[in-house]
Amino acid sequence: MTETNHERRDQNRARRRLTQHRHLRGGIALGLTAAAVLSATGALFTGAGSASADAAPASPMMSLVALVQPTQTAAPEGAKTGQADAAAQAAAQKAAQDKAAAAKKAAVAAAAQKAAQAKAAAAQKAAAAQKAAQAKAAQAAAAKKAALAKAAAASKPVNDPAAAKAYAAAELHSYGWDASQMPCLDKLWNRESNWTTSATNASSGAYGIVQSLPGEKMASAGPDWRTNYETQIDWGLNYIDERYGAPCDALQFHYANNWY
Repeated sequence: MTETNHERRDQNRARRRLTQHRHLRGGIALGLTAAAVLSATGALFTGAGSASADAAPASPMMSLVALVQPTQTAAPEGAKTGQADAAAQAAAQKAAQDKAAAAKKAAVAAAAQKAAQAKAAAAQKAAAAQKAAQAKAAQAAAAKKAALAKAAAASKPVNDPAAAKAYAAAELHSYGWDASQMPCLDKLWNRESNWTTSATNASSGAYGIVQSLPGEKMASAGPDWRTNYETQIDWGLNYIDERYGAPCDALQFHYANNWY
C-alpha cells in the first residue's frame, strides 16, 4: 500500500468518527427535547400541586443524564490490600518505637538505682571509716592518759605519809565534810597503817593506808591501788561515806571493835 493510500484511509476513519460523534450529540439533544415535552404535557393533565404528581415516575431527562454520566466504581482490591499493609507497617513501627522508649526508660531507672546504691555504700563506708578513726583516736588518748598516770605514779614515792594526809584533807569537801573530820580520819588511819601505802597485815592480809581486806577491793578506784596512795585514799573515803557517813563515826566504831 502506498503512502497516498494510507493517508486516504486515515482521512476516511476521521470522517466516520466525526459523523458518529455528531449523530450521538443529535440523539442526546433530541432525547432531552422529548423529555421536556413529555414533562410539560404531564403537568397540563395532572395539574400543579396534585397528590399524584409526587408519585410520578422519574423524568426521562434524568435517565438520559444518568446514561451519559460516568459511574463510580469501588476501589480495586489491590488498593485495599496496600492500605492494610501500610497500616500494619505503621502499627509495627509504632510498637517498635514504644518498646525502644520503654527500654530506654528502664535503663535510665536502673542506672539511677545503681548510682543511688553506690552512693549509699560509699556513705556507709565513709561513716565506718570515720567511726574507726574516732575509736582509734580515743584508744590513743586513753593510752596516752594511762602512760602519763603511770609516769606520774613512778615519779611519786610509794610511802609518803605527809603527802597522803594533805591529799586526804583536800578531798574531805568532796563528801560534804568540813575540816573537823580530818583529826578523826588522821587517828583512824594512824591506828590502821600509820598512813603507809604498802602497809600489810601479816595475819589478815589487809593492805594499804586504809587496810582494805582484801586489798584487791581497791582496784575499783584504780589499777595502781598497790602503789598509789591517792587511789587508796579515794577508795577509803568512799567506803567510810557509804558505811558510816563520816570519819568521826568510823573512828567511834573502831574504838568499840578495833576494826572498821
